[in-house]
Amino acid sequence: MTVLARSTTAFDGDGIGRIATDCLKLEIATYPKPGLVSPVDTGAHDDMDAAMMDRSADALEPFFARLAAVGAAGAGMDRLRAIGIEAEVAMMAATGGVNTHRGAIFGMGLLCAAAGFRAAYCVPGTLGETVAQRWGAEILRGPVLLHSHGSAVARRHSTGGARSEAAAGFPSLYDIALPALGEARRQTGDEEACRVYALMALIVGVDDTNLLYRGGAEGLAFAQARARAFLDAGGVRDIGWRGRATAMHEDFTARRLSPGGCADLLAIALFVEITEA
Repeated sequence: MTVLARSTTAFDGDGIGRIATDCLKLEIATYPKPGLVSPVDTGAHDDMDAAMMDRSADALEPFFARLAAVGAAGAGMDRLRAIGIEAEVAMMAATGGVNTHRGAIFGMGLLCAAAGFRAAYCVPGTLGETVAQRWGAEILRGPVLLHSHGSAVARRHSTGGARSEAAAGFPSLYDIALPALGEARRQTGDEEACRVYALMALIVGVDDTNLLYRGGAEGLAFAQARARAFLDAGGVRDIGWRGRATAMHEDFTARRLSPGGCADLLAIALFVEITEA
């Protein structure tokens, strides 16, 4: 799959929804990614594969489009949350009850709404700033899914998780993922390599609740140390980077570690690159 380009009709609701889904699919198509699903294998996951995740992404496109449309209409968090719940139902129907993209529904959905709002009102600043200013307080006050993996991990390990990330304007996107994509592009013309590099930077810099859920603090520390070693060894500049990344993927898979939160952030970063261009 090639890098996505901005189109002249990109920023109506349907265009925003299409970009969001295409970015989810671009993340899915990327390989090698430590412990994550790709067209090559299912990584640390026994319950999903790339075809299922693509179906999930397709099912979410109309909901991303609706979120963009209601964002353009000035909707509050309650309306966004209601559409997000509908999107989860559609995801579960498409996957036979497997949670493939719940985190992406939340983060990507908010940024779709922000993209719709900014397109309608030409407001300055980033999409992340729009999310923080318009919905940040409501995000933090909103209901917590007590039985979700992310909520359980946040309580056990005192991490902020996706809610804090969104309410703060997605600092991991702007401080880690987007600079990493830019740095990698200066080093290589390989877009897949750029995505792998950005994912590794996110693993180092984000306390991924998926890693904490699957491996605890020890699993998170292992993942971050391996990703740091990959970057310190030259990242994607080195001719042997694919072999090193594949070995890392196999080690994560053997330990059942999957940085799913970082994968969501990678897809979201690709979306922000295009919609803020």
